[in-house]
Amino acid sequence: MALKIITDSATDMPKSIIEEYNLHVIPTPVVINEKDYFDGKTIFPEEFYRRLREGKDEIKTYHINEYMFRENFEPYAKRGDEVIYCCFSTGIAGTYNAANLAKESLLEEYPDFDLTIVDSKCASLGFGIGVYYALQMQKNGADKKTILEALRWHFDHMEHIVTVETLDYLYRGGRLSKTSFLAGGLLDIKPLIEVNDDGALVAFEKVRGRQKSLKRVLDLIGERGVDLPGQYIGIVHGDCADVAASMKEQLTERYGCTHFVENYVGCAIGAHTGPGIIGVVCLNAESPYKEYWDIK
Repeated sequence: MALKIITDSATDMPKSIIEEYNLHVIPTPVVINEKDYFDGKTIFPEEFYRRLREGKDEIKTYHINEYMFRENFEPYAKRGDEVIYCCFSTGIAGTYNAANLAKESLLEEYPDFDLTIVDSKCASLGFGIGVYYALQMQKNGADKKTILEALRWHFDHMEHIVTVETLDYLYRGGRLSKTSFLAGGLLDIKPLIEVNDDGALVAFEKVRGRQKSLKRVLDLIGERGVDLPGQYIGIVHGDCADVAASMKEQLTERYGCTHFVENYVGCAIGAHTGPGIIGVVCLNAESPYKEYWDIK
């Protein structure tokens, strides 16, 4: 019997980490012109954002369903493994509820299956980095109880600061009123978005212009982040790697950050925010679990 940590592709976990830890990542679905694709398995960010920019396709998303979860969980139940599944925030998708339905179904057949489902209440690398810490902790000798405590602590102390280049996708997805959309376009308004305590994406501040919004992201990371040089800083982008590289350079110069995790924003969020999204994530307190990290 082994302990296995698994997650889903809404973590936006880099391929290098997935391969290093042989991490099981359940792909989130995206529907393009009524055909199902799976993030990181049958569609990848480069193609996804190209199709978004072309604007010719009808693109929708839905959360991983009970059947998909059962299919991914059952091999561990058969082997008698212990599993920790870290899932996409309930404030954004119905992933957590679907995973629990699959668990209940499996327990009827495998009553001893030890599956713990953790609602991250985070998004993208905000929960990807939490999973990364857990993987390092397991490698460095932490037991299941300590890993679960650390996951909750890291998820609860994760700051997400996000801005978008265009309001079009927020409006299409019903996350922005028509009045705000039209006014925002005329005034070049760029919202600052965070993940709140309920795990929902909410706009909390508005600035005028792309450059000011990017600068404000950097300022807020400095205001909210604690021990920035001593933690992993997540940088995600929607097909604007040059902007992400500039953010990384400025985070290094301004705050002494040296440990980064970087990737695209995947389909689960990117379909609703569009190309040009930039997000930075960090912890807002010094972790009591650093002894288990690879950062020394």
